[in-house]
Amino acid sequence: MRLTKGFAALALLAAGTAANSADFSATITGTTDYDFRGVTQTAQDPAIQGSLDFSADNGLYAGIWASNIDWGSGDPNVEIDYYGGWAGGEDITWDLGVAYYTYLGASSSNYAEYYAGLGWKYFGVKVWYASDYAGLEGKNERYFEGNFEYPLPYNFGLTAHMGYTNGSAIKPSFLGPEVDPEDVSSYCTYQGSYYKDCQSSYMDWSVGVTYTWKHIDMSLRWVDGSDLKTVKNTPDNIFSSEARAIFQISTTFPWKDDEE
Repeated sequence: MRLTKGFAALALLAAGTAANSADFSATITGTTDYDFRGVTQTAQDPAIQGSLDFSADNGLYAGIWASNIDWGSGDPNVEIDYYGGWAGGEDITWDLGVAYYTYLGASSSNYAEYYAGLGWKYFGVKVWYASDYAGLEGKNERYFEGNFEYPLPYNFGLTAHMGYTNGSAIKPSFLGPEVDPEDVSSYCTYQGSYYKDCQSSYMDWSVGVTYTWKHIDMSLRWVDGSDLKTVKNTPDNIFSSEARAIFQISTTFPWKDDEE
């Protein structure tokens, strides 16, 4: 899920809070690949994504986000996420919330994830936690991320990201549905001609450049989740974590002039 209420957005939200305004908005995005923490959700194919968002003058916000996905043959083909939280701050911004991920036709994979974040100037950090990650009951996941956004002249910008994932759900969630989550260790042994690389943690990172033209936002990022060897060389790039370039273009409605 692309929950974009990061530290830069929080500064805007805080300004809106001070002005006692409440906003509805809608965003549509086209991307060459739907990347989630370094792992493709569309087999490195394009995705069309959209969101509807509400933010109140007291810092409360809520939204719904959707995207096509490709996890292989059959369902799911669509992901729909719901989220809500409370954010604010001025020099130091903060964000607390929960996201609920749902997958049409594969409800057993639905799960909730809680998050907390802080931002200061160009920097932001965020922590995420799920107790039943990917619908695996009792299997947890933690994600720690640091982000950097720096504005450049002529509507350009630089971005950088570093993330770290760990938890008891990581091995079974990436090994596939044919593996018993309670018997992962037996699968992570000699498989006749090779050892399956089973990890309980991995890192992902990205660097990129952004550009805004009128009401259109664009970004080009180099994304690398290849530290996750469990999904190295997967057939048809399903859940591939290999490094790749991703281009994204989006716009948010209603369009507003800078002076508004």
